[in-house]
Amino acid sequence: MNLVLYNDLSREKEKFVPLNEGRVTFYSCGPTVYDFFHIGNARPFIVFDVLRRYMEHIGYKVTFVQNFTDIDDKMIGRANAEGITVAELAERFIAEYRKDACALGIHDPSVAPRATDNMIEIIDTIKKIIEKGHAYEVKTSGENGDVYFDVRSWPSYGKLAKQSLEELESGARVDVGEIKRDPLDFALWKAEKPGEPSWDSPWGKGRPGWHIECSAMSSKYLGETIDIHSGGVDLIFPHHENEIAQSEAATGKPFVRTWLHNGFLLIDKEKMSKSLGNFMTARAALEKYPPLAIRLFMLSAHYRSPINFAPDGLEQSVGGVKRLRNCWGDLQNARQNQSARQNQKTATDKDASEFIRELHALDARFYEAMNDDFNTAGAIGAVFEVVKLINIQIRQSCLPSAFFDEAEAALRKFDAILGVIGIDDESANEKSKEVKDEESEIERLIEERAAARKSKNFERSDEIRASLLSLGIVLEDTPQGTKWKREL
Repeated sequence: MNLVLYNDLSREKEKFVPLNEGRVTFYSCGPTVYDFFHIGNARPFIVFDVLRRYMEHIGYKVTFVQNFTDIDDKMIGRANAEGITVAELAERFIAEYRKDACALGIHDPSVAPRATDNMIEIIDTIKKIIEKGHAYEVKTSGENGDVYFDVRSWPSYGKLAKQSLEELESGARVDVGEIKRDPLDFALWKAEKPGEPSWDSPWGKGRPGWHIECSAMSSKYLGETIDIHSGGVDLIFPHHENEIAQSEAATGKPFVRTWLHNGFLLIDKEKMSKSLGNFMTARAALEKYPPLAIRLFMLSAHYRSPINFAPDGLEQSVGGVKRLRNCWGDLQNARQNQSARQNQKTATDKDASEFIRELHALDARFYEAMNDDFNTAGAIGAVFEVVKLINIQIRQSCLPSAFFDEAEAALRKFDAILGVIGIDDESANEKSKEVKDEESEIERLIEERAAARKSKNFERSDEIRASLLSLGIVLEDTPQGTKWKREL
């Protein structure tokens, strides 16, 4: 089955066919780095990280670009309030973004450009738009001027939002200080103001408007026509609509082949807003919930649907991650116990044939869901069915090597794509000395506890269990011996 994606430009599901066979150019809107990113932003960062991983898994070479907006009104306002430069503010919050993104398992993009590092490309793009008659300059003071995109000169404006110029005009506004011909026109370049960073340009000193940076950087790093552009549904208008108009006006070519937008993240069934007091940063969420649980939660609904960030849903995800991690840990323990046993009946790989048949059927369900407009909710359902299947098999006393090989490979693959199990791919020989020493101490205490129980010293046995639990180590006594696992 081929990958099918819902294209917001056509409002239809379409078979995904990249511009160049085997290669995907993918641009996703990144953060404005004036503060910690909020939990609503975490949804597209996680969701489109998984889409990128999946496309790489099925064989595409993906160039994934996610920008940093490091110059805008909010950044200038906060930097001035703190008495630091905008560049210093940007450095601080780019570092904080990377810290939180790493905690959430979000892979680094292929390229992470900053607006301020691409002024030449931004200015060149604006010049092309003016030369083709789709933008105009308005002098504001001395030699400095603003440049606006002339929306009326672009008849297809509104094609992504699916609204006419008349409908869009009813919600348009003119900000203080703007001198433009039409309320719908938007700034490509803003003239220098006191206390603001500025760059030299053909229109005097100034800085770029917000929308133009994405057009310039996507063209620079991915080409004039790209395969996928993604972001939150709130960016459809005006940001992405403006990107289309200015990009296609500059190049004369289609800008994006497939537009993807994730649904809103709600807090207690309301849109997140500082005025409602329900605003939450990703950093604050990470202090309340394990990162793997947040990631699983974000993938538990279809990406285009709204999702409610509430305690009951998060607690379910915490439990879901425990099930996934326990399955992986139990699988490792079962393999070790199987290897340690001697003088017993040895199962043959033929005995695993029914398990492998059922596993492959569930594997097909996983791919069917992922290929049907990137349905991670359906894919995760298939993963939990695989976990159930593995858990049933583990209860048997004699298991063939093929069972372990197939089960491990399946869980590793799911984790590589979804990133919700947290499997450590390092081999035992590559573990750090600290980790190996810790695990040796855990095994020693388990042996001491077994000896204490054998001698009916239950007080010492309980002390050891409680001591390990305080370190996040949970013991489980089974007919095959004591197993241990880490709590989340």
